[in-house]
Amino acid sequence: MGSTSSMLTQYDIEEVQDHCDHAFSQQEIVSLYHRFCQLDRNGGGFVSAEEFMTVPEFAVNPLSQRLLRMLDGLNFKEFVAFLSAFSPRASLQQKIEFIFRVYDTDCNGKVAFDDILSILRDLTGSFMTEQQRQKVLIHVLEEAGYTKDSHFTLPDFMKILGNSDVKMEVELFMELEEEREASATAASAALSMIRKLQKEKEEQRMEAWQYKRIAEEKISHSDKALEILQEVLQQKELENSYLRNQLLTRR
Repeated sequence: MGSTSSMLTQYDIEEVQDHCDHAFSQQEIVSLYHRFCQLDRNGGGFVSAEEFMTVPEFAVNPLSQRLLRMLDGLNFKEFVAFLSAFSPRASLQQKIEFIFRVYDTDCNGKVAFDDILSILRDLTGSFMTEQQRQKVLIHVLEEAGYTKDSHFTLPDFMKILGNSDVKMEVELFMELEEEREASATAASAALSMIRKLQKEKEEQRMEAWQYKRIAEEKISHSDKALEILQEVLQQKELENSYLRNQLLTRR
């Protein structure tokens, strides 16, 4: 799978499926491979952050800038593993691990209070004020035995987000991400359909114009032929008149 010029073998599919903990079916992996090949424009077997940004549903995602550092230079197996967090088959632990990696911006294996607050800000949007978010988070941290000044490793993060209230928010967040991606995909498909219809309409317009031009040329030729025929008839009439006059004169 080093190059997208080759097709997936059954072994490749099963290997990728194991790598993503069976978050995708084999048919879904084949579909993802076709999408990966479309993104990998130079056929090198890797997708860059810039190529990801050409996907409309990713470009409009509010987390796109945070995700870019995780996306640059992915091969197909890594590409599928990255997307597996958004699969309905992914466990809550996989989703929390994914969110941890998103907010561990310096990749030191730790996140701070402000990082988790940013997560809640993305989860709740305008449904909560900043003061309410901070109050809820501080309460959750204290219940788990942490303070606002603590730094959290992945196990700490799992313990905090494993709280039932936060757990529901995380699941809702992932569902909203899936719905947003589905909506963006539908919008992209609708745009493609509109462009296709516009192209077909333009082709029909050009075809109609060509038929009209051919018809006008035929009419023009017919008019010229009619003019010539009329001239010939007039000439013949003149000749007939001349002959009649000649006959009358001889009598």
